[in-house]
Amino acid sequence: MKYQDFYKTIKKPYFSRLDISIMGLTVYNYQISLWVKKGYIERIKRGLYIFSERRNELSPEEMSFLIYEPSYISLEFAMSHYGFIPEMVYAITAISTKTTRKFANKFGRFIYRSVKSSLFFGYFVMETKNGKYLMAEPEKAILDYIYLNLSHINSKEYIEEMRINREMIKKTVNRKKLEFYAEKFESEKMRKIIKNILN
Repeated sequence: MKYQDFYKTIKKPYFSRLDISIMGLTVYNYQISLWVKKGYIERIKRGLYIFSERRNELSPEEMSFLIYEPSYISLEFAMSHYGFIPEMVYAITAISTKTTRKFANKFGRFIYRSVKSSLFFGYFVMETKNGKYLMAEPEKAILDYIYLNLSHINSKEYIEEMRINREMIKKTVNRKKLEFYAEKFESEKMRKIIKNILN
Protein backbone atom coordinates (compact mmCIF):
# COMPACT_ATOMS: atom_id res chain seq x y z
CA MET A 1 0.00 0.00 0.00
CA LYS A 2 1.35 3.40 -0.98
CA TYR A 3 1.85 6.00 1.73
CA GLN A 4 -0.58 8.55 0.27
CA ASP A 5 -3.33 5.94 0.07
CA PHE A 6 -2.62 4.89 3.64
CA TYR A 7 -2.63 8.50 4.83
CA LYS A 8 -6.03 9.13 3.25
CA THR A 9 -7.46 5.93 4.74
CA ILE A 10 -6.48 6.70 8.34
CA LYS A 11 -8.77 9.50 9.52
CA LYS A 12 -7.12 10.25 12.86
CA PRO A 13 -3.68 11.85 13.29
CA TYR A 14 -2.38 8.67 14.93
CA PHE A 15 -2.58 4.93 14.31
CA SER A 16 -1.39 1.65 15.74
CA ARG A 17 -0.38 -1.64 14.19
CA LEU A 18 -3.59 -3.03 15.65
CA ASP A 19 -5.57 -0.40 13.70
CA ILE A 20 -3.89 -1.54 10.51
CA SER A 21 -4.79 -5.16 11.24
CA ILE A 22 -8.42 -4.40 12.16
CA MET A 23 -8.91 -2.34 9.00
CA GLY A 24 -7.42 -5.15 6.90
CA LEU A 25 -4.78 -2.91 5.33
CA THR A 26 -1.73 -4.36 3.65
CA VAL A 27 1.18 -2.49 5.20
CA TYR A 28 4.50 -4.24 5.79
CA ASN A 29 6.98 -3.64 8.59
CA TYR A 30 9.62 -2.39 6.15
CA GLN A 31 7.15 0.26 4.93
CA ILE A 32 6.53 1.52 8.46
CA SER A 33 10.30 1.70 9.03
CA LEU A 34 10.79 3.55 5.73
CA TRP A 35 8.03 6.06 6.49
CA VAL A 36 9.62 6.76 9.88
CA LYS A 37 13.02 7.20 8.24
CA LYS A 38 11.58 9.62 5.67
CA GLY A 39 9.85 11.60 8.41
CA TYR A 40 6.31 10.91 7.23
CA ILE A 41 5.37 9.37 10.55
CA GLU A 42 6.82 9.43 14.08
CA ARG A 43 7.03 6.53 16.50
CA ILE A 44 5.42 7.41 19.83
CA LYS A 45 6.00 4.03 21.41
CA ARG A 46 6.19 0.46 20.22
CA GLY A 47 3.31 -0.09 17.78
CA LEU A 48 1.94 3.48 18.03
CA TYR A 49 2.64 6.19 15.46
CA ILE A 50 1.53 9.69 14.51
CA PHE A 51 1.54 11.46 11.15
CA SER A 52 4.27 14.11 11.36
CA GLU A 53 2.25 16.82 9.64
CA ARG A 54 -0.68 16.27 12.03
CA ARG A 55 1.20 16.07 15.33
CA ASN A 56 -0.11 19.49 16.45
CA GLU A 57 -3.67 18.13 16.37
CA LEU A 58 -3.01 16.05 19.49
CA SER A 59 -2.54 17.52 22.96
CA PRO A 60 -0.12 16.04 25.50
CA GLU A 61 -3.15 15.05 27.59
CA GLU A 62 -4.57 12.99 24.72
CA MET A 63 -1.17 11.47 24.09
CA SER A 64 -0.88 10.49 27.75
CA PHE A 65 -3.97 8.29 27.44
CA LEU A 66 -2.83 6.76 24.16
CA ILE A 67 0.61 5.85 25.48
CA TYR A 68 -0.51 3.95 28.56
CA GLU A 69 -3.99 2.56 29.15
CA PRO A 70 -5.75 2.44 31.48
CA SER A 71 -4.62 5.73 32.97
CA TYR A 72 -6.01 9.05 34.11
CA ILE A 73 -4.19 12.35 34.63
CA SER A 74 -3.67 13.14 38.31
CA LEU A 75 -1.01 13.98 40.90
CA GLU A 76 1.17 17.07 40.29
CA PHE A 77 -0.19 17.85 36.82
CA ALA A 78 -3.81 17.77 37.97
CA MET A 79 -2.94 19.60 41.21
CA SER A 80 -1.35 22.39 39.17
CA HIS A 81 -4.27 22.37 36.72
CA TYR A 82 -6.73 22.99 39.56
CA GLY A 83 -4.52 25.64 41.14
CA PHE A 84 -3.79 23.60 44.28
CA ILE A 85 -0.01 24.01 43.95
CA PRO A 86 1.81 27.06 42.55
CA GLU A 87 4.48 25.26 40.52
CA MET A 88 4.30 24.77 36.76
CA VAL A 89 4.49 21.06 36.01
CA TYR A 90 6.43 20.05 32.92
CA ALA A 91 5.53 16.35 32.88
CA ILE A 92 2.13 14.75 32.51
CA THR A 93 1.61 12.75 35.69
CA ALA A 94 -0.97 9.99 35.70
CA ILE A 95 -2.37 7.05 37.63
CA SER A 96 -2.54 3.53 36.21
CA THR A 97 -3.19 0.01 37.41
CA LYS A 98 -0.21 -1.11 35.37
CA THR A 99 3.45 -1.02 36.42
CA THR A 100 4.96 2.40 37.19
CA ARG A 101 6.53 3.71 33.96
CA LYS A 102 8.09 6.77 32.39
CA PHE A 103 8.07 7.80 28.73
CA ALA A 104 9.67 10.69 26.88
CA ASN A 105 8.98 11.73 23.30
CA LYS A 106 8.44 14.90 21.25
CA PHE A 107 5.22 15.55 23.14
CA GLY A 108 7.06 15.71 26.46
CA ARG A 109 7.56 13.57 29.56
CA PHE A 110 4.92 11.18 30.85
CA ILE A 111 5.03 9.62 34.31
CA TYR A 112 2.63 6.87 35.35
CA ARG A 113 2.30 5.82 38.99
CA SER A 114 0.73 2.50 39.86
CA VAL A 115 -2.16 1.90 42.26
CA LYS A 116 -4.24 -1.19 42.98
CA SER A 117 -7.45 -1.62 41.00
CA SER A 118 -9.68 -0.68 43.93
CA LEU A 119 -8.15 2.83 43.95
CA PHE A 120 -8.58 3.41 40.22
CA PHE A 121 -11.60 5.72 40.41
CA GLY A 122 -12.52 9.38 40.80
CA TYR A 123 -11.95 10.62 37.24
CA PHE A 124 -14.05 11.93 34.39
CA VAL A 125 -13.82 11.54 30.62
CA MET A 126 -12.68 14.47 28.47
CA GLU A 127 -13.96 13.91 24.93
CA THR A 128 -11.80 15.43 22.20
CA LYS A 129 -11.91 15.73 18.42
CA ASN A 130 -9.48 12.84 18.03
CA GLY A 131 -10.43 10.65 20.98
CA LYS A 132 -10.43 11.23 24.71
CA TYR A 133 -8.41 11.31 27.91
CA LEU A 134 -9.27 10.85 31.58
CA MET A 135 -8.77 13.53 34.24
CA ALA A 136 -8.87 13.08 38.00
CA GLU A 137 -11.56 14.93 39.87
CA PRO A 138 -10.11 17.63 42.16
CA GLU A 139 -10.78 15.50 45.25
CA LYS A 140 -9.07 12.43 43.79
CA ALA A 141 -6.04 14.38 42.56
CA ILE A 142 -5.37 15.49 46.14
CA LEU A 143 -5.82 11.99 47.53
CA ASP A 144 -3.64 10.35 44.88
CA TYR A 145 -0.88 12.85 45.63
CA ILE A 146 -1.05 12.26 49.38
CA TYR A 147 -1.32 8.48 49.02
CA LEU A 148 1.74 8.15 46.81
CA ASN A 149 3.79 10.50 49.01
CA LEU A 150 2.49 9.19 52.33
CA SER A 151 5.82 7.86 53.55
CA HIS A 152 7.37 11.35 53.21
CA ILE A 153 4.59 13.30 54.92
CA ASN A 154 5.56 13.09 58.59
CA SER A 155 4.81 16.53 60.00
CA LYS A 156 2.76 19.70 59.67
CA GLU A 157 5.95 21.39 58.50
CA TYR A 158 6.15 19.04 55.51
CA ILE A 159 2.57 19.91 54.59
CA GLU A 160 3.48 23.60 54.74
CA GLU A 161 6.47 22.94 52.49
CA MET A 162 4.13 21.39 49.92
CA ARG A 163 2.83 24.97 49.44
CA ILE A 164 -0.70 23.75 48.96
CA ASN A 165 -3.20 26.51 48.24
CA ARG A 166 -5.70 25.72 50.99
CA GLU A 167 -8.09 28.50 49.95
CA MET A 168 -8.32 27.17 46.39
CA ILE A 169 -8.91 23.67 47.72
CA LYS A 170 -11.70 24.86 50.02
CA LYS A 171 -13.27 26.76 47.13
CA THR A 172 -12.98 23.93 44.61
CA VAL A 173 -13.41 20.58 46.33
CA ASN A 174 -16.54 18.95 47.62
CA ARG A 175 -15.62 18.19 51.23
CA LYS A 176 -18.09 15.31 51.58
CA LYS A 177 -16.80 13.70 48.40
CA LEU A 178 -13.20 14.18 49.52
CA GLU A 179 -13.88 12.51 52.86
CA PHE A 180 -15.90 9.73 51.19
CA TYR A 181 -13.09 9.01 48.73
CA ALA A 182 -10.52 9.16 51.53
CA GLU A 183 -12.28 6.31 53.36
CA LYS A 184 -11.57 4.01 50.42
CA PHE A 185 -7.83 4.34 51.03
CA GLU A 186 -8.28 2.86 54.51
CA SER A 187 -5.52 5.01 56.01
CA GLU A 188 -5.87 6.87 59.28
CA LYS A 189 -2.77 8.89 58.44
CA MET A 190 -4.39 10.10 55.21
CA ARG A 191 -7.54 11.11 57.07
CA LYS A 192 -5.48 13.20 59.50
CA ILE A 193 -3.58 14.89 56.67
CA ILE A 194 -6.82 15.76 54.87
CA LYS A 195 -8.27 17.18 58.09
CA ASN A 196 -5.13 19.28 58.56
CA ILE A 197 -5.35 20.64 55.02
CA LEU A 198 -9.05 21.47 55.24
CA ASN A 199 -8.79 23.11 58.65
